[in-house]
Amino acid sequence: MVKIYKICPASAWREAERQGVYLGSADDARDGFIHFSTAAQVPETLRKHYFGQRALFLIEVDGDALGAELRWERSRNDELFPHLYGEFDLGAVIAVTNLNMRSDGSHDTPELLP
Repeated sequence: MVKIYKICPASAWREAERQGVYLGSADDARDGFIHFSTAAQVPETLRKHYFGQRALFLIEVDGDALGAELRWERSRNDELFPHLYGEFDLGAVIAVTNLNMRSDGSHDTPELLP
């Protein structure tokens, strides 16, 4: 199983749970796919895109369960990032973890397994 991660505002994730599917953020809609990160990419993604934001969840996902719509594409620093070209079926979710924001605006990141 390949684990990938989605960082999501808690309010948006709670809405996805009510609807049974996550359709993505405004950035995801703009880019035409849902952005995910590997375990190693999560800290930089948090720093670059979520610094200073409160009430975030880290969604741990079974990437294999997303099927052929999950593609690995080059992005930041020429690294391969997981991108989902379709709806995010919540059945692929392994765990949801609260991301605590520190007083300096950074976030505590749990130890993640690839």
